[in-house]
Amino acid sequence: GVVMNPVDHPHGGGEGRAPIGRKKPMSPWGYPTLGRRTRKRKKYSDSLILRRRKRS
Repeated sequence: GVVMNPVDHPHGGGEGRAPIGRKKPMSPWGYPTLGRRTRKRKKYSDSLILRRRKRS
């Protein structure tokens, strides 16, 4: 993303290896990424999920 031009990616452009320059990192399509939830709020299987799966 950083290597691209501003027309190609939200992180593109700038002088040298410039930082992102936005409040949040963005996907190539301009949606916020890193920490953004992607699951639908009213997914049909929500009623089936009772507790979070433990990570070992």
